[in-house]
Amino acid sequence: MIIDCHVHLNNYHEQIAVSLDESLDKLQAAMAENKVDYSLVLTSYLVNEHRPSTAQVVRAIEKIPALGVVAGISYSKYKQRDLRELADFLEDGLVKGLKLYPGYEPFYPHDPRLRLVYDLAEEFQVPVMIHSGDTFSPGGKVKYSHPLQVDEVAVDHRNVNFVICHLGNPWLVDCMEVVYKNPNVYADFSGLVLGDFTEAFEDYMEEQIAEVLLYAGEPNFLLYGTDWPICSMKSYLDFVRQLKLSDEDRHKIMYANARRLFKLDHLPDIPAPKGNGATPKPGK
Repeated sequence: MIIDCHVHLNNYHEQIAVSLDESLDKLQAAMAENKVDYSLVLTSYLVNEHRPSTAQVVRAIEKIPALGVVAGISYSKYKQRDLRELADFLEDGLVKGLKLYPGYEPFYPHDPRLRLVYDLAEEFQVPVMIHSGDTFSPGGKVKYSHPLQVDEVAVDHRNVNFVICHLGNPWLVDCMEVVYKNPNVYADFSGLVLGDFTEAFEDYMEEQIAEVLLYAGEPNFLLYGTDWPICSMKSYLDFVRQLKLSDEDRHKIMYANARRLFKLDHLPDIPAPKGNGATPKPGK
């Protein structure tokens, strides 16, 4: 089975109007075509006609068991009432995690203003996903999105699990140091490419991912995600199939790790295939 922990329902071609229902239909079609069993939809830090709010997405997917929501939070615009609404969604199990967008917004993850967000994550035991690395928009400021910035919040909030999105690309080794050092930090490898992988870039990233696995020594912290629709699901699955992984490790990355981290207990607890898998890091 496959869990894609990082997809969106945003319309990134803003010159063309696309409704939420249309985006939802396209997502489900892509999942069916690529045999993806469950996806987590990450909402944006922006809300406009091209980027639906968390409440809109929660309502849109409430009868679709193959989808869950990770709520995007705007550092600069969130109000107390927004967190109260989020608390209600979390209490009802309608939101599976929280997402911050440093780089797209000018803040560091350890900014004191975010203490309430981390307290909320701790109270409801959901992970906080943090954008890291390059930004899709050239207007982003990547000094805020370096993966080393996650180390400080991981140390200060030991009871909260964090996910460094995109492996902190291009700072993959720095990302792995933060993951290796902190038992409450994971990483997804979504958004490494726009559209489809080219053969040359696929070869390059295959070497980089192999180095990541060698550096950390285990796959229990890694999560499969694509960043659809920015990235192609098919191209991503083809890329992952080429990675030199045991069946057990592939099962962890593609399914078991995300199921455990996001507490997706309604999905079947499928045993890992027998093999020479890595020993879990303490706390993971």
